[in-house]
Formats: sequence, structure tokens, C-alpha cells
Amino acid sequence: MWKRTITVPAPYDFAHVLDRLSLDPLMAVDVERQRITVPLHLDGLKIPVVIESIGTKEAPRFVVLAPHSNRQEDILERVSHLFQWQTPLAPVYDHFRTTELAPLFARYEGLPLVLDFDLYFCLMKCFIHQQLYLKVGYRLTERFVKTFGEERDGVWFYPRPEDIAARSYDDLRALQLSRRKAEYIVDVSRLIADGTLRLDDLEQMEDGEVMERLTAIRGIGPWTVQNFLLFGLGRPNVFPPADIGLQRAVEQLFQLPKRPTASELALLGERWKPYASYAALYLWRSIE
Repeated sequence: MWKRTITVPAPYDFAHVLDRLSLDPLMAVDVERQRITVPLHLDGLKIPVVIESIGTKEAPRFVVLAPHSNRQEDILERVSHLFQWQTPLAPVYDHFRTTELAPLFARYEGLPLVLDFDLYFCLMKCFIHQQLYLKVGYRLTERFVKTFGEERDGVWFYPRPEDIAARSYDDLRALQLSRRKAEYIVDVSRLIADGTLRLDDLEQMEDGEVMERLTAIRGIGPWTVQNFLLFGLGRPNVFPPADIGLQRAVEQLFQLPKRPTASELALLGERWKPYASYAALYLWRSIE
């Protein structure tokens, strides 16, 4: 095992990060020790990476521990990207300080846009969570991973595209997924496994290009792509106006007489550019 200490720009509140991640039953989170073990897929390797906070919101510092000392820099680069350690939050707070979301940004100060740990799994999770309450989505996602994934060192590693590509629709239906979702998950996994869809290539594309590429695939609509842009690619200016959770959060925050429509929410999202992703994140957090 190797060990490195990392300092990141303030503010960065790891307690907020772990509170949110601990909603997901798959996460190997230790809130008391301010520690998480990340199941990292790296060039065919399955690497459990331990991240522990040893700093504060005002002076954030982390210890990273992992095997494979010959891959230290690759692992650190990936972890830094996933936890957005090199994306300063100060400009985001400056932007929202004079907006109607200022109280939310004060309440959750230091909460970054943490990404899903794997692009393929992010897309699969988006499929599973479509049109479901958050808790139900987490429960079905946990079932998916514990059926087709692998546990190592106390952390669950997500299945790979080739694992799911080899499955039948009925294998997925047995998890209590709908027929359509089972088809989408298997079919898209097959596209990824055979190289027709290369998720890494999407990282180099603009948001609109990603939307065009993915919505051309059966089963992938704008909501799925917007969530993939947010939590897979970490794009800072994405706001899914058709998301029921965001509509509920805006309804509650502004004490509206009824839930806003997607078009009304889209107009609000325009006001929060160029950091609309953070507006979405903090609104979701307010109702979780």
C-alpha cells in the first residue's frame, strides 16, 4: 500500500460529501472516521482506494491509500477528478451570493459536485433511476450491483459492460426492473462492450454533442443525458428541468402554490448559468 497527502482549495466540506454519499447503500462510507473506500476500475484493475479527511472545510487535506504503487499518479488523477479537488468552489459561491439560492449555498457551503466513480456505471444508474423515487432507485441499483458485481475488501465493484452484455433481458427483469429498462441496460451494455459506443470519447465532446450522440440510442432521453453530464462528466452548467426532485425542491424553497413545470424550471436554470449544475445539486440536497 502507498500513502499520499493531498491539499485542495477551500472551501471543501468532506462531511457534506459523506452525508450525501451515505444515502447510497453501496457506498463504503465511515462517517465517524470521515473516510470512504472508492471502488476504482483502472485499465482492467479493480482497486480499492481509501480516502480520509485530515483537514477542515477551511483547510481541506486528505490522505489517500491504495495498492499498485506503480499506478499512483493515475489513481490520484482519477480520484482528484471524481471528488473535484482541483475545481475551486469560491467562484461558484461568489456567483450565487446575490441570488435567491444564497441561503442554500450558505447551508451546504463546501459541498462539491462529486462524480459517480465509473462512466459506465453512471449511465446504468441513470437508466435504473429513471422515473423512480430516490430510495427505490438506490435499492434497485444495489440489487443490480450485488447480483452482477463483485465485493472486494469490503467495497462493491460495479459490473463491467461485458458482464451485462452477456445477460438476457430476463436476467435483469428478475431484479424487478421493467421490461424496457432491462432491454435498455442490456442493449446499451452490448454497444459499449463491442466498441460501438465509447464513453471515454464523450469526455472530449461539448454538452450538445454528448446529447446528440446519446439520444440517438434507444432508451436514452434528455433527462438521462443531463444526469450523465452532471455526475459522469462533471459538467458545471447542466440543469434537468424535467427532474421531479428539482421541481419539488423549487416548490418547497420558494413556497410555491404548485409544482413548477419543466418550462418554468428551465427559465430558472437560465438565471443560474454558468453554474447551473451546482444549483441543481444544492436543490436536490435540500430535499434528500
